[in-house]
Amino acid sequence: MTTMTIDATALSLMANKLRRLSILSTSEAGSGHPTTCMSCAEIMSVLFFHEMRFDPTKPRARDVDTFVLSKGHAAPILWAALSEAGAIKENPLTLRQFTSPLEGHPTPQSPWIKIATGSLGQGLSAAAGIAIARRMDALPSRVYCLLGDGETAEGSVWEAAAFAAHNKLDNLCAIVDVNALGQSGSTMYEHDLDVYRHRFESFGWNAVAVDGHSVDTLVNAFASARATKGRPSAIIARTLKGKGVSFTEAKQAWHGKPFKKGEELQKALGEIGDPQVRIDVKARPYEGVIDSLVALENTPKVGEVVPSYQPGQEVATREAYGEALVKLGALDPRVVAIDGDTKNSTFSEKFKKAYPDRFIEAFIAEQNMIGVAAGLSADGKIAFASTFAAFLTRAYDFIRMANYSKPGTLVLVGSHAGVSIGEDGSSQMGLEDLAMFRALIGTTVLYPSDAVAAEKLVAASASRPGLVYIRTSRPKTKVVYANTELFPIGGSKTIGSGPQDKATIVAAGVTLHEALTAQSELTMQNIPVRVVDLYSIKPVDAATLRKCADETKFVITVEDHCVHGGIGDAVAPHVGGAKLVRIGVDEIPRSGTPKELMAAYGLDAAGIVKAVKAGL
Repeated sequence: MTTMTIDATALSLMANKLRRLSILSTSEAGSGHPTTCMSCAEIMSVLFFHEMRFDPTKPRARDVDTFVLSKGHAAPILWAALSEAGAIKENPLTLRQFTSPLEGHPTPQSPWIKIATGSLGQGLSAAAGIAIARRMDALPSRVYCLLGDGETAEGSVWEAAAFAAHNKLDNLCAIVDVNALGQSGSTMYEHDLDVYRHRFESFGWNAVAVDGHSVDTLVNAFASARATKGRPSAIIARTLKGKGVSFTEAKQAWHGKPFKKGEELQKALGEIGDPQVRIDVKARPYEGVIDSLVALENTPKVGEVVPSYQPGQEVATREAYGEALVKLGALDPRVVAIDGDTKNSTFSEKFKKAYPDRFIEAFIAEQNMIGVAAGLSADGKIAFASTFAAFLTRAYDFIRMANYSKPGTLVLVGSHAGVSIGEDGSSQMGLEDLAMFRALIGTTVLYPSDAVAAEKLVAASASRPGLVYIRTSRPKTKVVYANTELFPIGGSKTIGSGPQDKATIVAAGVTLHEALTAQSELTMQNIPVRVVDLYSIKPVDAATLRKCADETKFVITVEDHCVHGGIGDAVAPHVGGAKLVRIGVDEIPRSGTPKELMAAYGLDAAGIVKAVKAGL
């Protein structure tokens, strides 16, 4: 096969070759989305064989351009492009096989995938996060994100569009594949390119509508986008779903249907042809970047933070989070923070004041905030994202996909958790957050009870691989621990244990302090109990829980959280035959003072004392 000069003819032939590979791989797999690949073949050809500067031997390089496939069901053509560019050795025909990294939608099973996609409407946020990370490090490399027209119905796309324009991300280029057909029918605006163009322009983007099957037009559009300064660019590409095959081109009812082996497949391949084309992709890193990247790698890294609190001092754990974040920022320039317009409540404003160039305001757009944070993490940053715990529920699908992206370090912080926030009422009370983060595979869930624990756990999370959730509280609570106390993830603290203990009270956060008060009252009544501070909800200290259950035969869990899915459910598998009583919120709360609300659900010291006595 002759290597060709990169011109319009070669790029058009390569587009058809990518179509052919997409058809073959999905037919071999017996599932997949060939027609959505066929619509974007010219876009992928121009991107991977002309426009993008990348090194096919270095999937994690940052001195080159990056690609995010937001329309993740087009994964077969991404694998085809990477194969033809010499970036992957796997045969595209192993698509969707259990032993192959070439999955049905992009995941980090392949090192070329920074962000898992497939839940639509998320790629642009992550791409914006990568673009900001590159700008923070003064890197000239660009980020390209391919979206489908159907997913632009997602509000999160426009959260990302507003964010990118506000931050003047001129190193970001979105391409919308307007093939006019969704899964079950036509897309909202079909081929009305002006709707998409006007929308991106109204958000402050440079936008241009083009013929998505004309390689010359695409080459010029990408060149114009690269030359645009001060704002991101969007290329609105008119395409035909199933392009190149007469019986699928612009036809309904072909979404997610591979060509059947036999006559149907052969007819499709006959119309596509068998282009004999090869385009060598040579490494094209940006000049002068390696030195700055090496310097960044050689900077100090996260380490131990040193709290400085007095015993009995009253400090909210949310405020201690802000203090720890500033200390981490001084230790490691990779630490960045993003917040959803709650920085004066989460206390991430402390980090903003100390390191304004590493703080990102996401405004009231929690889905985009998590997507951007995932992008930051994917590009090597230690990302902390904070808002009220209740508001993270809005972004749960983004959190789920961020977790599937296998982030290096991504720390989410939810403040104002539980009924202890008081008068604001149920809409503001995070009561489901522990459950939703525990449900995600491989996550870490932390719940500090005092300022010392908060600072130590924030520091520990900065070097913890994967997705970490830290739950912080609104009320000020007394400092319980010495500044030298250690809080290893997966551990717990047992307070006041003895051989005559009648019960074990397991608590965390605000309820720990109520449990300690209850412990004192019960001791005065000759009912000795021990208290376990379960600051690490996941992984949980199973050994300590088993020991306490064996020794006391009675375990009570107390949590300012829904009675389902939180501390009680984390403890239950580890108490064996011991009696277990769970105290938590079991109905939708109402406004009231924190004291009233804690009492209403048995979360205060009086409620705990009552529960212990009732269970003996």
